[in-house]
Amino acid sequence: MAKVKTAYFCQNCGYEAPKWLGKCPSCSEWNSFVEEVVEKNVPQVVAFSKSGKNAEPIAIQHIEKVEHQRFSLADKELNRVLGGGLVAGSLILFGGEPGIGKSTLMLQIAVKDTQSKVLYVSGEESEQQIKMRAERIGVENKECFILSETSIQNIFKRAEEVQPKLLVIDSIQTLYSSQIESSPGSISQVRECTAQLLRYAKTTNVPVFLIGHITKEGSLAGPKVLEHMVDTVLQFEGDRNHVYRLLRSIKNRFGSTNELGIYEMIGSGLRQVENPSEILITNTDGSLSGISIGATLEGMRPMLIEVQALVSTAAYGTPQRSSTGFDAKRLNMLLAVMEKRCGFKLGAKDVFLNIAGGIKVDDPALDLAVVASVLSSNTDLPISNKVCLSAEVGLSGEVRPVNRIDQRIYEAEKLGFEKIIISKYNKGINQKDFKIELVQCGKMEEVVRALFS
Repeated sequence: MAKVKTAYFCQNCGYEAPKWLGKCPSCSEWNSFVEEVVEKNVPQVVAFSKSGKNAEPIAIQHIEKVEHQRFSLADKELNRVLGGGLVAGSLILFGGEPGIGKSTLMLQIAVKDTQSKVLYVSGEESEQQIKMRAERIGVENKECFILSETSIQNIFKRAEEVQPKLLVIDSIQTLYSSQIESSPGSISQVRECTAQLLRYAKTTNVPVFLIGHITKEGSLAGPKVLEHMVDTVLQFEGDRNHVYRLLRSIKNRFGSTNELGIYEMIGSGLRQVENPSEILITNTDGSLSGISIGATLEGMRPMLIEVQALVSTAAYGTPQRSSTGFDAKRLNMLLAVMEKRCGFKLGAKDVFLNIAGGIKVDDPALDLAVVASVLSSNTDLPISNKVCLSAEVGLSGEVRPVNRIDQRIYEAEKLGFEKIIISKYNKGINQKDFKIELVQCGKMEEVVRALFS
C-alpha cells in the first residue's frame, strides 16, 4: 500500500512546507500552518493552449488585436463595475461578509437575465431554499437551472448536459475534487477547484462567477493565489444595519477598477440605485448645525454626501475623537489645522463625525466639508442646505484643488444646489460654463467668511 504523503500549508497565503512552522516565511503570519493530505497519484499536467498545439513566440507588432466579446447582464450596476459587460470566458471572484447579500445578488442575476441559459450551483443550500428566495425576487428566466452539488466532477458533467451561457458557483469553499484527499474548504481543494473552473471557462468561453467567503480580517478566505488566478475580483461591502450595499472592483483584467455599483436592500431583493446623491442627502425641513454637504467621487461616479459633526465640551477631561465612515487620523489632522491656523479652540472638546448612509469614503475632497461641519457644530451656526463644498485642506490651512472638479460641480448643479465652494487653484474652471455659483477660496479664513458671514 502506497504511503500517504502530507504537507503543511499556510491558511493565509497558501505557502507549502514539508513540516510545521510557527511563522510563515512568505506572509509572516503566525500559527497559520495546517497539515493536509497531498494527492497520491498526481496526474500528468497538460499545458493549456487555446489552439491545441504548442505555442510559439510572436513579435509584438505581429500580434493581432482582438476585441473582447462582451454581453450585457440585466443588472446595469454590475455591467458598469465589470467595465461594460461580462467578458466571455472570464472567471470572476465575488466576495463579501456573511449576510451582506452575495447569494441574493447572484441569484437575482440568474433569474432576471432572460436572454441566456444560466446554471446556478449551490453547495450551501437545497433546491427548495433557493426556490423560496427566487420567488421573493421574482422568477423571469425560464432557462435558469439550479443544481445542489459539491463535487466538481459532477458539476462539470451536469454543465456539459445543460450547456449554460453563465455558470454561478455558491461557494468555492464548499466544492471538492476527488483528486485531492483533503476536506472541502482547505487550501489544496480551493486551489484545485478554482484551477479546474478556470480551465473550463477558458476552453468553453462560458463566464463563471465564484462566490467566496471572507475572513474576520476582511480579506478573501483561501490562498492568496486564488485572487491571482481569477480575471476579476469584486467586493460587496456595506453595513448590515443600513440598507445600502457597495459593489467595488478590486482587480479587473478587462476594465477599470475605479467603478462603483450601489444597491439598496429591500424585501424583494437588491434594487439598483442610479442616483445615489438624492438618497445620501437627508431632506430636513429646518436648517441644523453641524451638517454640511461634500462633493466626492467614488470611482468614476460623482456623489454628494452628507457629513454630520457634533462638537461638545469634554466631560471626562480627555477629549474624545470618534469617526464613522471617515479616517480618524485624518480627522485629527484637520482638527489640528483648525486650531493652529484658524484659531478655533477644539483641544478640550469632544468631536464626533459621521458620514450619512453608512458608507466609507477616503476622498481628500471631503476635507472641506468635514471642516465646515465641525465649525458649524462648534459655533452652533447652520450651513445653508443650498451650499456644498469640494476641496482638500493642507497642513498650512490652504484650500487645495482636487481632480475632476468639473464633474463634481455638474453633480451639485444637477441636484439644485445654488453655491459650491472650491479651491481657487483649480485650473480651467470658468463661471460662464456653469449655472451654479462658484466660490473660489485659497485659505480657510475665506471659507469661514463665505459660510458664516
